[in-house]
Parts: sequence; C-alpha cells; structure tokens
Amino acid sequence: MKAIILAAGYATRLYPLTLNKPKALLPIADKPILDYIVDEIETIDEINELIIVSNLKFFPDFEQWGKKRKSRLKITVLNDNTTDDTNKLGAVGDINFAIDSLKINEDVLIMAGDNIFTFKLADYYNFYKKTEKDMILVKEMSSMDDLRRMANVILDDNGQVTEMEEKPQNPKSSLAAFASYIYKKETLPMIKQYLKEGNNPDAPGFFPSWLHKKKPVMAYIFEGEFNPIKKLTKYFQKNNPI
Repeated sequence: MKAIILAAGYATRLYPLTLNKPKALLPIADKPILDYIVDEIETIDEINELIIVSNLKFFPDFEQWGKKRKSRLKITVLNDNTTDDTNKLGAVGDINFAIDSLKINEDVLIMAGDNIFTFKLADYYNFYKKTEKDMILVKEMSSMDDLRRMANVILDDNGQVTEMEEKPQNPKSSLAAFASYIYKKETLPMIKQYLKEGNNPDAPGFFPSWLHKKKPVMAYIFEGEFNPIKKLTKYFQKNNPI
C-alpha cells in the first residue's frame, strides 16, 4: 500500500507565512506539520512508501525534509512542475499525476498535507480492511459554515455513501468529509476516467462525490479533531514572526 500526501498548493491565503515555506512544513511546537501526519502513517504496517506531491517552487524543501526524516518508509518526492495557482493541477489532478508517474498498482491512502488530527489513523485503516471498499473520512459537524465549505455526506444504515456534494450551498446532513481517502487499486484507473470526462480536478472531495454513484464507497466516522492549517493562522502568525 502507498500513502500519497498532497502538498502542491501555494497557500496564498496564508501569506506571508507561506511565501517562502510550504504550509505542510510550518511548525507546531517546533515540529513540521508533515511530521505529525507521517508519524501516524508509519503506524500502518501495510504502507511501504510515502509519496509527497509538491510543485516546482517547494520541491527542494520537501526533498530536504525527506533526507532528514528518519523513516521505515521509502520516501518519494514528486514535482508536478506547476509554478502558481494559474497552472496548478488541482488535488485530483495531482493524485492522477502520482499514479501515472510511479505506475502505482496498489491500494492508496491519500492525505492532505495541511492538517493536524487527533484520531488514530490505524483505526481508519483497520475499518477499511473490514469493509474492503473505497473509504472516506467523515464527522458530525454543527457549524453550517463548515458544512458549506466541505463535502456534505449522507449515509445509509450500513455506512455506505448515498449522497455526497462538495461545498454545497444547502447541506442536506450534518456529516462532513475530511481530506483523507483510501482507494482500492481497482479504483485508480477511474481517477483518470473522471478527469477525462472534464470533471473538477481541484478539491479532492469532488472525486468520491462522483465515484459513489458508480461503486460502493464507505465512510469511517471518527472522533477527535481534524484541523486545516488555515484555522491555525493566528497561531502561526504569533509563533512565526516574519
């Protein structure tokens, strides 16, 4: 199994913090956010390789991080050769780029590189192994603003996705999907199909919103926190003076 971390964004909304440093390498308690994510990935024995998708600007930063990181995993850093928001591939585009570049033919765990979370990633993986179906990560949310900015999900009694909509104006449930996905190797060619059909390549939640209509997609409901870096802007501004 491979783990893919999406880290090719430019985080312009966090400027000047991310003008010369990728957001995944911003520190919390003197430790890059990326390290917290990888610590959890390493608890899943079946994962043998960590793949980081970066861009032309920050590729050297991630290469340097990879050389310093002590890990049992093979670490591969990919450069998607984009230079700014005008030519970025988007999250789904970068997943497809990684699959094509490395000819991946294994199950994949996909994580956004800009999140801190408190649940055990191994629990998520173990639930996936019980179902053996493509998987999304969801949580009950009370904030309507949060539900509007995320993918909104409806499940049946077995935990299978029956409806999923990215960034809806009128959410139909209180379940929101977070940027972590597990796809079976048989599903990977469907990512290319999704893109060839002209679907949105940007937010990663667009793909499972399309996928669940074609094959079963299950949801793991987690307890704990899962916070994007943009929610921690005040912390960074205080602890990373420019």
